[in-house]
Amino acid sequence: MSTPQNCKFSKEHEWAREDGNKVVVGISDHAQMELGDIVFVELPEVGSSVSKGESFGTVESVKAVSDVYSPVDGVVESVNEALADGPEAVNSSPYDSGWMIAITPNDKSQLDDLMDASAYEEFVAEISK
Repeated sequence: MSTPQNCKFSKEHEWAREDGNKVVVGISDHAQMELGDIVFVELPEVGSSVSKGESFGTVESVKAVSDVYSPVDGVVESVNEALADGPEAVNSSPYDSGWMIAITPNDKSQLDDLMDASAYEEFVAEISK
C-alpha cells in the first residue's frame, strides 16, 4: 500500500494534499484496492460548494458504488475531467493522475483533523485485522 507523506487521510479513506491555496482530494491506495476495478467516477460541478464530511461524488467499481467525502468545507475549483474517459487512473495512480477534485477551502485548519501518513497506515492495519 502506498501512503505519501505529503498527504493527510480520512477514516473514510480519502486523501487530501495542500497545493498552494487549494486542497487536492482523491481516494487512498487502500480504498482503490478494496474497491477493485474502478469503472465510473461521478464528480461535482466546478463552482459547487462542498462540506467537510459530506459526499461530493461517487466511485463505481465492479464490486460496489461508494460515496467520496470532502475533507474540508469550500468551493470546487477544478475536477479531474480525464476520469470521465479513464476512471482506471484511480486504480493505477490514486495520488497522481487519479486525483478527483481541487477545493479552495474556507478553513485550511480543517486538514488538522485528518491523519498523517503513519497514523493512516496504523488505522488501516487495525481495521484489516
